[in-house]
Amino acid sequence: MQQSHLKTLFVDSSTGFYKVQRYEIGKFWGPVDLGVHLSKKHDSLNIGTGLLAGSIFPGSNRLIVSGFSPCWHGFFISSMGGAGLIFDNLGIDLLAIVGKANTPSILYLNRNHGEEIEIEIIPVRLRKTWEEGRKGVYALIQYVQDNFADRYENDPRVLATGPASLYTDFGAIGSVPVRKGKFTHADTWAGRGGFGSKMLQKHGIAAVIYGGTYVDEDFRDRNVADSWFNDRYQKKLSAKDLEATTKYRYDPDFNTGGTFGVNYAKMEDNILAFNYRTIYWSDKEREKLHKNFVLDHYLKQFNEETIEKKQQKTCGEPCAAVCKKLHGEFKKDYEPYQTMGPLCGIFDQRAAEQANNKADSLGFDAISIGGVLSWLMECLHEGLIKPEEIGVKKKPVFSTENFNIAKESMHNAKLIMAMMDEIVKPGGKIDLSEGARKYARNLARNKNKKILDLFVFNSFARHGWIVPNQYWTPGVLSPMAIMGKYYMNYGKEFIEPRELGKENARRMINELMLDNLGICRFHRAWAEDLMPDIVGKLFGNKDGFMKSIELTASRIQSRNASIFWESERNIDIIQSFIEKRIREGANSKAIKSWSEKFKANKNEAALEFWYEIHKGAHEVLREF
Repeated sequence: MQQSHLKTLFVDSSTGFYKVQRYEIGKFWGPVDLGVHLSKKHDSLNIGTGLLAGSIFPGSNRLIVSGFSPCWHGFFISSMGGAGLIFDNLGIDLLAIVGKANTPSILYLNRNHGEEIEIEIIPVRLRKTWEEGRKGVYALIQYVQDNFADRYENDPRVLATGPASLYTDFGAIGSVPVRKGKFTHADTWAGRGGFGSKMLQKHGIAAVIYGGTYVDEDFRDRNVADSWFNDRYQKKLSAKDLEATTKYRYDPDFNTGGTFGVNYAKMEDNILAFNYRTIYWSDKEREKLHKNFVLDHYLKQFNEETIEKKQQKTCGEPCAAVCKKLHGEFKKDYEPYQTMGPLCGIFDQRAAEQANNKADSLGFDAISIGGVLSWLMECLHEGLIKPEEIGVKKKPVFSTENFNIAKESMHNAKLIMAMMDEIVKPGGKIDLSEGARKYARNLARNKNKKILDLFVFNSFARHGWIVPNQYWTPGVLSPMAIMGKYYMNYGKEFIEPRELGKENARRMINELMLDNLGICRFHRAWAEDLMPDIVGKLFGNKDGFMKSIELTASRIQSRNASIFWESERNIDIIQSFIEKRIREGANSKAIKSWSEKFKANKNEAALEFWYEIHKGAHEVLREF
């Protein structure tokens, strides 16, 4: 491949002025390391693809969004499946948005047959548009598609925000693949990090539509690619990728597929429910909950309606994973259907579908909103907050006693939907405009400190926050520079905290490599191993590429402003994890020592545990 530069289109949304700037490959390798540079220099919102977008490599068309996050308050990276395939038709590698439009606007980008990119910034009546059709994000996507798609020779792609991006700091960017002018229901999201809020509040851009017919020299030689895979794995590319993506398509070991199916099938007594209250339950109580509420109902519905009927699609690019598991218009992924599922006391698909659809149409980061809602549900249940204080009328059903799965799940779903409406209402009683962490602090100061202690979140700098990934393991609560993604070890085995920090750092380097190449992590079983060699063969300088990834990781880590756990529930998650591992047979001196430390003084032990993780990460991510 002959590409020598990364072409970046700068658009000033306040004036409509734009320019293209080229950055030499070797100094920068992709949308992440270039995003770090541009964010520091311009505080821009950066949207781009990797060097292999449009190539034959499956999973190579993720759209990478980066910048300083309005909710995390540090540099952050989010990504969206498949949306890079059409972005590649613009003939650029990165879009950097600076400035702010005077009124909410649509950014229009089109490039026909190698001509200069057409750029327009078009005002939109945003609140009115959000109220049409399917509402929110979906209504805005439909509006943009209806008004501008006929300008394109091929199907364009729309990125859109919802009301959450206007009223909170954790609004997402949503998109829907289009095939022959028709939308699929395989929504794709750049959810984590609040980049919808950044795009709308900082830059005045409510939606972006892009597409074109530009053709570049993408790598398409399957014979050459197959020879690389045969040399390493004794399998052709397609065969190795099929093997690597088994979990996300269909795993015969569990008779299900996708993140939802496989994670719930093998969860057993590791289930997190009712705002993490299950960590205090006995192993048998959690096993009973998992069997009766999940295996025999929540997962059973999913398997019958989605897996057995093969209701699955891709994110918009050719891919064997077909990871988008559907039931009608509803897309089922593990983490959103976990936070707005069991974590909120919802164990029925009909109720979870309504709650998740509401969150998506409003344009929330689905994982974070579920974590916030489950926390408020427990506060209501415990009487720490009265329903009328947050604009609702009822309390949740937040224990399994006499719990009718369909009825009580729908009750809880309607309650969290009412909370979501309150969050995105002008003058609403749940004010998350400056983030849930600040909101929780204010409630704790004015009412009861226990309110803050029930909220599970990672803290960063003065106001930064994010709800962790949904696994009962210390890794998801680690003091890393980027959290809420898989830039850490999230396995269920006990790892000494110093070593856990090192494992987190190594995981971060590998994940950064994939993100900088725009590669979907569902293909990581071969991509982490082989991609450095492929980059070396196609662009030269494999060593320089890997050193740049390590340098980028160290630069991000140098801004690590993680804050020690502010919530007692975070500490209890760590302690209960340790005790559970011991019950399951872990008997190393290290785990026994930590168990004794937590029993003697859990706050002191937690601080030491937290700092040990921090030390391990710094040891690996130091810049030399």
